[in-house]
Amino acid sequence: MSLTGIYSSVNWWGPVREPYSGAWQKGETSERKETLLSNSAVFACVTGIASDIAKLRIKLDENEKGIWIEVTDGSKNPWLPVLRKPNDYQTRINFIEQWIISKLLYGNAYILKRRDNRGIVNGLYPLAPLLVTPLVSEDGSVYYQLNQDRLSQIEGAVVAPASEIIHDRMNCLWHPLIGVPPLYACAIAANMGNKIQNSSTYFFDNRALPGGVLSAPGTISDITATRLREEWQKNFGGANSGRVAVLGDGLKFEIMQMTAQQSQLEEQLKWTVEDVARAFHYPLFKLGGPVPALAGNIGALITTYYTDCLQSLIESLELCLDEGLDLPPGKGTELDLDNLLRMDTAALFESNDKAVGGGWMKPNEARFKANFEPVPGGDSPYLQQQNYSLEALAKRDADNPFPKPAPVSPAEPPVKPPDESSEDKAKRYENARILGRAKMIMRFAA
Repeated sequence: MSLTGIYSSVNWWGPVREPYSGAWQKGETSERKETLLSNSAVFACVTGIASDIAKLRIKLDENEKGIWIEVTDGSKNPWLPVLRKPNDYQTRINFIEQWIISKLLYGNAYILKRRDNRGIVNGLYPLAPLLVTPLVSEDGSVYYQLNQDRLSQIEGAVVAPASEIIHDRMNCLWHPLIGVPPLYACAIAANMGNKIQNSSTYFFDNRALPGGVLSAPGTISDITATRLREEWQKNFGGANSGRVAVLGDGLKFEIMQMTAQQSQLEEQLKWTVEDVARAFHYPLFKLGGPVPALAGNIGALITTYYTDCLQSLIESLELCLDEGLDLPPGKGTELDLDNLLRMDTAALFESNDKAVGGGWMKPNEARFKANFEPVPGGDSPYLQQQNYSLEALAKRDADNPFPKPAPVSPAEPPVKPPDESSEDKAKRYENARILGRAKMIMRFAA
């Protein structure tokens, strides 16, 4: 069995590009993508974005009464295996990384679908972007011409309908089927950064000594000039820079090249990094730049990074998977953002406490976020007893719980007992005397 080179028939990096018409004939061409990737800012943006998205787990969710809940039963959901293992030679992380890198470098990601005998997609194969050509028929139908790609089990040039290709594209500035990558906007800055670093390399190879001109007061022949130049470069250039030179016959050495300080090299290089980050919407603090002054904590920085840079890529990937896998209504894919938006331990516990205490989250849901096992009784949200529902408060107010007190009448004067008559008073005294005498007789008798 003979083996051929990968993508030997078509160059992965594409044809020669011209910055303007006729530039190739003048020897002026744009930098190739592999050269632009040697710029550290471009490399950091592309690999940083791709790896951050690739570390997010792909979930299969089902809509239950308006709430999206993850499903894990593979017997009822035949799409789960391909989400966990997209193809024979890539893990889920490798697959998503290549998807996003292809999109960031070329503006387009092409994924070939493989189906089983039921028509269910059971394999996803990323294609080299320059091996795919979108085609449009006379009736507007979309097809894709695929060249040989043995990793994707394509032995020769074939034409596939759009139903068998997942096409995820960046901003389509000129054609609905052709995405434009961020490199289009920052290629000049990346090229400038590479040239600055190459120039610095040559400069410091010469021991940071600038070039110059040897001049003589009189006319010298070309042969003498060539000899003097060669001897000077041999004796005082490269590793010999800094040696003492003895000049005669009125020869003088004049510096002609600006030093790094004079050309503001550091400021220029810093600008190229900022321009690359701006094109990729990548936060500058992740490239060693200053942290925004208004950032309250690391969670706020990551949230800004997500909304400005990653969210569009993530949402597009989820939608492409939903349509590419032909998921039925009520099911959809979702990337688990917990791995991206994970905060520090103190902030995580504080947010969980507020969510559980406010009745928003179940205790077991909070424990899951902190990687703790569920506990009995933790599958219901809780509130303190003194809290009342709005319905109960409304009912209480409807029953007039605060009535006005009835007016109090003025108190009546106490009733004065009637005056005792003289006859009654005499009778009361007589009775008291008789009772006292009887008590005395009983005491003596005892």
